[in-house]
Amino acid sequence: MSRWLKIILAVNLLALAVLTFAYPHWMVGPGKLIPGHRALDTDCFACHAPFTGAASSKCLACHKAADIGRVNTKGVALAKPLTATPFHQELRVQDCMACHSDHAGVKRYHVKGNFDHSLLKADTGKQCQSCHHTPKDGLHQQISGNCGQCHSQTAWTPATFAHDKLFVLDGDHNASCATCHVRNDYSRYTCYGCHEHTPANIRRKHVEEGIRKFDNCVECHRSADEDGIRGGERESD
Repeated sequence: MSRWLKIILAVNLLALAVLTFAYPHWMVGPGKLIPGHRALDTDCFACHAPFTGAASSKCLACHKAADIGRVNTKGVALAKPLTATPFHQELRVQDCMACHSDHAGVKRYHVKGNFDHSLLKADTGKQCQSCHHTPKDGLHQQISGNCGQCHSQTAWTPATFAHDKLFVLDGDHNASCATCHVRNDYSRYTCYGCHEHTPANIRRKHVEEGIRKFDNCVECHRSADEDGIRGGERESD
């Protein structure tokens, strides 16, 4: 390669480097900013640090952690908060890039459904109701407090429920929820949908055994194991 060709290539590379730093929004800009950042469209270094990309420290220069979700960057109270409960103040670390990005529009910037709950302080992570509404179905209306007994912070579903503490779903009882919980009403159950389970037959069978209290089946029957039956008030001899 000739000396002059090397010089031309070096000059071109130098020119590209200078242009990249002088006009990065033209040279390497990946797309438009969200409307709230429109004033920064030509000032890449308002958010980015050279060679390291976007930095949370740059975000916090405008968006004070104590104000996020409460007031805008000019100190004016938000007429319509972006979140029902301000929670940025409860983060263990202010790592804005863990949830937010830009150059891809509002849908990418305002994260929905992908929040990493491990970013919250330990005590805050247990206070689900401060951010989430309690479901209105019959099951959840009976429950208060620890959502973590059934749900994880990774995803709402699948949920786990220690059904074995009430009744073991073994043998023929490994059925769909609606078999016992009619119309998905988990506040109550019925055993009268299968086998000989009708109120009349059950009453007759229990009376023959001298058992006079049998309104709550799972009080005595905890599984399909007939040898595991316990409890029940019997007639005295």
